[in-house]
Amino acid sequence: MRLGIIGLPQSGKTTVFNALTRGNQPTTMSGGRIEVHTGVVDVPDPRVDRLSEMFHPERTIYAKVTYADIAGLEGASSKSGISGTLLNQLSQMDGFVHVVRCFENASVPHPAGSVDPRRDIAAMDAELLLNDLIAVERKMERLVEERKKGGGRDKVVIERDIALFERLHQALSAEKPLRDIDISPEEEKALSGFGFLTRKPVLVLLNLSEGQSPPRIDYPHVHSAVVDLQGKLEMDLVQLSPDEAQVFMEEYGIQELGLQWVIGRSYELLGQQSFFTVGEDEVRAWTVRVGAPAVEAAGAIHTDLQKGFIRAEVVSYKDLTGLGGMAECRAKGKLHLEGKEYIVQDGDIVHVRFNI
Repeated sequence: MRLGIIGLPQSGKTTVFNALTRGNQPTTMSGGRIEVHTGVVDVPDPRVDRLSEMFHPERTIYAKVTYADIAGLEGASSKSGISGTLLNQLSQMDGFVHVVRCFENASVPHPAGSVDPRRDIAAMDAELLLNDLIAVERKMERLVEERKKGGGRDKVVIERDIALFERLHQALSAEKPLRDIDISPEEEKALSGFGFLTRKPVLVLLNLSEGQSPPRIDYPHVHSAVVDLQGKLEMDLVQLSPDEAQVFMEEYGIQELGLQWVIGRSYELLGQQSFFTVGEDEVRAWTVRVGAPAVEAAGAIHTDLQKGFIRAEVVSYKDLTGLGGMAECRAKGKLHLEGKEYIVQDGDIVHVRFNI
């Protein structure tokens, strides 16, 4: 899972990136250059901690999220859209964390002359919308030309594609992101090769100064959420030693780092869930989409398990931790065998039986 951190200049993108990844990238401006820095972070999950306490494994591995700090967006793309190099980076992301400046800092003036989070959100949304609109219009031109020439694909398929892209065009022209419209599974296949930016989930992150209350922001879009983070404070905290950070947090009454919640929210926003494998060698959280069948979960562990899938032994996290072990779950009938089509639930402990 890859989430691109985007935002207008001086919004604090790299500060947030450093906080989330415990990194130390320079927070100075890139001068308009396209720069991408990546970091992989663990998804905080107390269930992994509890399972590790139960099984005392040699290794404990959490689910992962990759964040990419992407510089280069300015909030006002040209009439030709976002440049090819930058668009390539953005299209590869599974979703975006849009960092929105809410803090005042006289030494770091806002490029627009004032701090206005609603204006900045609208500016970034407009840039992504414009890029998708240009891409849709270009595709529509090619489809119309294909219909005129004939002799290629089935006319019914071409007409179906034209109808789909006309619907996309109508939404974008009304300043409606594509993630807000219903897409059928068949249409999903037709769009699989397009990296439309407004189809990607967005986590709007309000970047606050220390002690600042977040403004009320309504962002009523599908696959979207609004969170807040005291970016500079959290970046400073994660760059301290654990003991120093603990003393600081106790002194200021900070119960938990906000970045942990932001990371977890990112994971949920992408429609992902965790299932677990447990044993003396390893306790591990695996990532799979919500609604995935058992055979797909097996493939997340290893392709051989998916190819040779026979059955999955499944027990819920609640039953395992409540009863105290696998033997107890088996004795109480809580461990059950499931086939390929079983829909994996968040928190399932899964052991795959397979034969290659």
